[in-house]
Amino acid sequence: MRTNITKGFLAFASVLLMFGCTQTGVKTYPNTPVKGVVEDGGKETFRKVADATVWLIPAADVAAMGKTPIDIKKDATNDEPLEDNLAANRGRYLNAKTNAKGEFGFADVPGGKYFVYVEPADGKYLPGGDKSRKALGTDELGAEPLLIKISGNVPANATYIGSSACIECHEEQQSFVKTMHRLGIALVGKPSKLQDYSRFPDFNKGLDKLMAGTKFWFYGYDKTRGFDKYQISTRAPADMSAVSFTATFYKDADGKLKFRAENAKDAKDPARVYAVEMTYGGGVYKQRYLVRVGANLFPFVQFNQNGDDAFADRSRKPWRDYHADWFYNEQSAKLADPPQAKSFDKDCASCHYNGYTLTKTAAGDYKAGASNDRNGELDIDGDGKPNEINMGCETCHGPGSVHDKAKQIDMPATIVSPNKLSAERSSMICGQCHSRPQGHLKNDQPVNAANKMMLPGTARNVFLKEYTTREDAAKGDYWADELHSKAHHQQYTDFIKSSKHRNGNHLVACSDCHDTHGNGKFPHQMKADSSKADACTTCHKDSTDLKAHLADKAKCTVDASKITCSDCHNTKTMQTGAGLGKGLTGKDGKNYWRNDITSHLYDVPRKDNKAVKGVEPGKAMPIPYTQPCGAACHDTKNL
Repeated sequence: MRTNITKGFLAFASVLLMFGCTQTGVKTYPNTPVKGVVEDGGKETFRKVADATVWLIPAADVAAMGKTPIDIKKDATNDEPLEDNLAANRGRYLNAKTNAKGEFGFADVPGGKYFVYVEPADGKYLPGGDKSRKALGTDELGAEPLLIKISGNVPANATYIGSSACIECHEEQQSFVKTMHRLGIALVGKPSKLQDYSRFPDFNKGLDKLMAGTKFWFYGYDKTRGFDKYQISTRAPADMSAVSFTATFYKDADGKLKFRAENAKDAKDPARVYAVEMTYGGGVYKQRYLVRVGANLFPFVQFNQNGDDAFADRSRKPWRDYHADWFYNEQSAKLADPPQAKSFDKDCASCHYNGYTLTKTAAGDYKAGASNDRNGELDIDGDGKPNEINMGCETCHGPGSVHDKAKQIDMPATIVSPNKLSAERSSMICGQCHSRPQGHLKNDQPVNAANKMMLPGTARNVFLKEYTTREDAAKGDYWADELHSKAHHQQYTDFIKSSKHRNGNHLVACSDCHDTHGNGKFPHQMKADSSKADACTTCHKDSTDLKAHLADKAKCTVDASKITCSDCHNTKTMQTGAGLGKGLTGKDGKNYWRNDITSHLYDVPRKDNKAVKGVEPGKAMPIPYTQPCGAACHDTKNL
C-alpha cells in the first residue's frame, strides 16, 4: 500500500510540472519543441551515437524521491535518482531515439524542468550523458539544439596498462602523481617516479622517527576494543606488569627498517625480527607501516601527525596500536606471527592497487596482483616487472589496452569518461571505497566472487548485488543517532543520504567539489577553498549573504565574517588520525573533541542529537555547538 501511495505522489507531482500547474510565485515554463544530437569524444574527435534513447525525466519526480528515506539495500527503488525513476516510469516519460546521425527530437515538450538522460542501445556506451546532472527548464531546452556527450565503456577484452602509459598522452594530468591516491603506499625511502610528495612536507614524519630508532611498550590489553587493544608508549609505563611485549624499530646495517619484538612476560620466548617494507599513508593525518611476515604483508603501528601525548584518549596520542594483538597471543603469553587470513593483500589492497587481483597459494597465503607499470612501486608478483600498487588512471577510467591501440576516432568509445556519466554512476566510482560494505571475502574489500573490483561506470545496484554481501557500514560504524558516520572512509555512506545526491535541481557528483586529477591547489583535492564561503555559494547563490542566511536558518547573530559554511555544514564526525584537537569544555570539566574527517551529510547536527545530548564529552559526536559555534553562542553546559 505504501509503495502505491509513493508512486501515486510521484506521478501527481510530475503531472503538475509537465502541464504547467503552478502556485503563486512559482516560475512557469513554456511548452516547446526540443532537438539535439548525441555524440562521444571531444571537439575534434567524436562519433555520432545512433539508436540511443533520450529520456526526459521530470525534475519533480526526482525531487519527490529525494524527500523519501533512502533505502540502503540491494534492489532499492529510491537510491539511484535517475535510474530508479526511469525504471518505475518507462511507460510515462517522454523519450526519443537518435537516428544514424545521432539526432533526436521532441515535437512538443510540456512546460517544466527535466533531467536529460541518455540510454545507449548497447554496452558500447554507458548511460547518463553530460546533460544529466542539472535539471533544465523547457525555456533552456528549446533555446537551441542540445549537444549531449556520453561516455564510452571499456571492452570486455581490455586489460590494464598502467598510469605511465596513460600520462604519455595525457600530460596535462601529470599532477595526479601528487595526490594521496597515488601516494598511499610507498617503499620505505624509495618513492616511485609516479609519486611526488612535494605537497606533503610532513609525509614521512613518523617514518623518520622510526628510522632514527624508537622503542614501544605495548601494555594495558583490552579485548573489548577494536584494532587498538593495547596502549602504546615510547616510555616504559609505571606498571611494568601490564606490559605484554615491546617493539624496537631501528635502521639495520643493510639500510632497511626493521623492528625487534620481545616478550615482556616471558624472557625465554625468542625475540622476533621483522622488516618494514612500505609506508601506508602519511599525507592526511596518519601513517601506518607494512611489515613483511613470510609471504605476507601486515599493517603495524599508527603514527598520528596531530597527536599529543598530553591527551588522555589513547586514539589521539602521536602513536597508536594497530593490531599489535596479531603479534602477541595474550592467552599463551607468547609472541606470534599474524594470521595469514588477515594479510594486507586480502584485507586492504583492493582499494589501493590499480587492476587488483587476488589468488590463494597452496601454502594458504593470499597473493595480490596489480597492473604492470615500468614506473610502478614494487614487483609484487615476481615476474620481473614493477606493479602499480596505488590507484591509477585506470581505477576511474577502466583498463586502457584497447583504448591505447585504437584509432583516434574510436578512442572515446573504449574508455570511461566519468564526467559524462550520470552523477549516481560517477559517484559510485569513489563510493565503492569511500563506504564500508563487505565483499565476497567477508571483509571490507568490496570485491566480487572472482575477487575483482567494480569497473568504473557500474550502476550502484549492480555493485550492491555483485560486489557486496553487506551493503554498507555496520551499526558500530555510526554514532548513536544511527545516521552520522563515526568510522573513517565513509564519505559516500553519508553522501547518498544527503540532498545533494537526490534533488530536483542539481545532482551532485564527487568530482563537482574534488579535483580528481590533483590540479587544484587546495587541501583534499578541493576545487575551491573550503575555508571560504565561495566553495559553497558558487552553487548556492541564494545563500551568498551569510548574515541573512544565519539569521534565517538559525536565528544566529554572530559576525558572519568569523565563520563560513563549513563550520556548520561540514562537521567532522569521523576520525582517522588523532583528530584536530580539543573542542569546548563540558560542565564536568572534560573536553569535547574535534575529529578530522568531514561528514558528507551537509546537515547541521543539533544539540539535542542523541549522540551528543547527555553524552560524556569525550564520547560525544562532534557538532558545531561543541566547537567554535559553541564558544560564540551555544552554551555546552546545556548539552
